[in-house]
Amino acid sequence: MSTRVVVDPVTRIEGHLRVEAMLNDQNVIGDALSSGTMWRGIELIVQGRDPREVWAFAERICGVCTTIHALASVRSVENALKIDIPRNASIIRHLMNFTQIVQDHVIHFYHLHALDWVDVVSALKADPAATSALAQKVSPHWPKSSLGYYSDTLATLKKFVDSGQLGIFQNAYWGHPAYKLPPEANLMAVAHYLEALQWQKEIAKIHTIFGGKNPHPNYLVGGVACAINMVDDNAPINMERLNFVKDKITEAIAIVDQLYIPDLAAIASFYPEWTQIGGGLGNFMSYGDMPTDYNLESTSKFRFPRGVVLNKNLNEVQQLDLTDFSQVQEEVTHSWYEYGDGKKKLHPWEGQTKAKYSGPKPPYKQLDENQGYSWVKTPRWKGHSVEVGPLARMVIGYAAGNTAIKDVVNWGLGATKLPATALFSTLGRTFARGLETKLAAQWMLEEFNNLIANLKAGDSVTANTKNWEPSSWPAEAKGVGFVEAPRGALGHWIKIKDKKTESYQIVVPSTWNASPKDAEGKHGAYEAALIGTKMADGTKPVEILRTIHSFDPCLACATHVMGEDGETLAKIVVR
Repeated sequence: MSTRVVVDPVTRIEGHLRVEAMLNDQNVIGDALSSGTMWRGIELIVQGRDPREVWAFAERICGVCTTIHALASVRSVENALKIDIPRNASIIRHLMNFTQIVQDHVIHFYHLHALDWVDVVSALKADPAATSALAQKVSPHWPKSSLGYYSDTLATLKKFVDSGQLGIFQNAYWGHPAYKLPPEANLMAVAHYLEALQWQKEIAKIHTIFGGKNPHPNYLVGGVACAINMVDDNAPINMERLNFVKDKITEAIAIVDQLYIPDLAAIASFYPEWTQIGGGLGNFMSYGDMPTDYNLESTSKFRFPRGVVLNKNLNEVQQLDLTDFSQVQEEVTHSWYEYGDGKKKLHPWEGQTKAKYSGPKPPYKQLDENQGYSWVKTPRWKGHSVEVGPLARMVIGYAAGNTAIKDVVNWGLGATKLPATALFSTLGRTFARGLETKLAAQWMLEEFNNLIANLKAGDSVTANTKNWEPSSWPAEAKGVGFVEAPRGALGHWIKIKDKKTESYQIVVPSTWNASPKDAEGKHGAYEAALIGTKMADGTKPVEILRTIHSFDPCLACATHVMGEDGETLAKIVVR
């Protein structure tokens, strides 16, 4: 007899996600479903608008990955209108993307995922002296590791508890038997949680320098919206601002190398069994990104290679074409949408966004996995379910022979004495994100040095306005903008007609990963990764959270809740 475990909402993510898992008599998950419980309508909002302004709407899909959606949007328009951007603009876009990746991955580890492994309440039993000794062993180059420092951290944590409110650590499964860290490791992790929380706002300042603000930095079709003048004190970007950026990059490298990676390795060492759990599909895809020659057509020079690996086969990378109607398709068999003309599968250039809710009336106890059960569509590559994200990028880069990726993966496996097969797991997914962050932080410095070299050579151009005026555009055009976002492959497909946006479709990383079953019954990445997991206590689903959080879900946000006649159903005022 099966028992259904419902987690709704899944917390410590962006957006609204419900997971239902069916346990057998041995408390092993035999089947699972992933349900996105919020509708996104950006594609409809931008129809009829000037393509040059679509990025400003598209980046408001999310309050986390804002710069990424803006970048994909401007790239789609530039691709459609055949606009080449200046080298400086490409470098700055890369810097902003790497900034997002590093900040996002560090935040994910400490603030979204670590509490699946770290028992905060257990830290109250820690000996500060023993914690200091442990911290100096784990992170010997990190300056904050004294007895006094951990005594103060313990006192702060006790204040939370004594007040009767755990604050940011409220409502978790503290004391769950699945937690294995000793109290001292838990206290060290809590201290580093707080440090990372302070640091993450510092690296975001790179976005404010190049994009004017964060979140929702400014972008520009044809380049970037910041002028550079190395000698003008009043210029948006001058030498003083660039030196500040370098300082923030240096800080980021220190956080990653001296705090994040050592903590990840230390915590993972207590959970070796999780290198055998949560592997899921075994199919991986990357759109590719960050060309070293700053030409998006030069896919062979991408820092993150493009391609697909099927069935964990590291000996073959399948070719990927985002414009091929037979490769990337979305279906809605188990989604709350419908396609016209009896269509079952559509390439994004043909895509439709027609909401049709057919689920139970909320609130409900469970969904019917044989019917529609999600606001997330079901994208497939040549009919295959695929996983996207840091693990996919590391797997494909490794299989493609990318030197930097092979070196960092081999280094990580050697340092932890793990086999390569350990990557295909919940912990492997988390480990791969850390390795990617190490690469991205170093690549930030390389890109910064490239920018300085270009400026020293006398090139300060940041925008190409040659095809800015609509009078220069063809009557019809279509393009695709792709980005390797922190969570994986992101694509924006646009069709332009009579100078306006005729259609717009977005397939985000969590669409690939969180997708419901397709017409053939093949699960999406979240669902597949949960199947086979044994749970200690079905009423406290830590195991489900560990695997789901390893993907770092980011479902659509910043939507408006309205009734069928367009009236606002709820308005919340924060004072």
